Amino acid sequence: MQMYQVDAFTDQLFTGNPAAVLVVDEWLPDDLMLAITQENNLAETAFVRARSDGAWDLRWFAPAHEVDFCGHATLATAHVLLTENGEHGPLVFHTRVGELRVSKEHYGYRLDLPCLMPTILEALPPEISNIFDKPPTRIFRNFENIFVDLGSADAVRGYVPDLPAITLLGSVGLVVTGEEASGSQADFVSRYFAPGAGIPEDPVTGSIHATLVPYWADRLERSRLKAFQASTRGGWLDCELRGDRVLLSGNAVTFMKATLFCQI
Repeated sequence: MQMYQVDAFTDQLFTGNPAAVLVVDEWLPDDLMLAITQENNLAETAFVRARSDGAWDLRWFAPAHEVDFCGHATLATAHVLLTENGEHGPLVFHTRVGELRVSKEHYGYRLDLPCLMPTILEALPPEISNIFDKPPTRIFRNFENIFVDLGSADAVRGYVPDLPAITLLGSVGLVVTGEEASGSQADFVSRYFAPGAGIPEDPVTGSIHATLVPYWADRLERSRLKAFQASTRGGWLDCELRGDRVLLSGNAVTFMKATLFCQI
């Protein structure tokens, strides 16, 4: 089996978010897909297969379990199909969160994702109620993550996560976000922690922006936004809220093509 490793949301190797991609004729056994993901030791490994209607079925695995939604591995998969597999866009992927679309742009790619509107919370879950020095500006969530607005980009960059406490959330991840200072290149920044899924801190996360974009579009009263994920590797996303969809633009670059020697 052939496997590719791609750095997503970047045009330079060793930045952005790495994901592995396998194009398969049929699904491998779930335990084998999880074992491959654990061997890769990346945030996500994507498995994609062609459908008879010209679209694709797409699944993502984190080191701990299969996940419901992953943006950067979707971008990586599209990059592999378009640059290595001879496909022509736009590409349509059928996933656990519905239909995702990726098109090739003049510079990079555009992801078309469902808009996951934030649900405002009155208080933090008890597992993480004491992990912030100052009361958050706002707390909200979607179906898979808790989001905490820390009030500023500097607070996001300086945040020291309590990973043992966040792990108690189980499969639910934690996003911290804040508005960037006036005159900065980004409108807002974020960081994402999902230790319960085997991801202490994700470098650049497309899926969380399906909720961050409508949140910040409402706060900043603009539909077009520039986002920066302030991890060690870091990554930039051009964002647009368009009706019930979120559009993210970014690039990707192939790091490795490998042959896997494992029995099905």
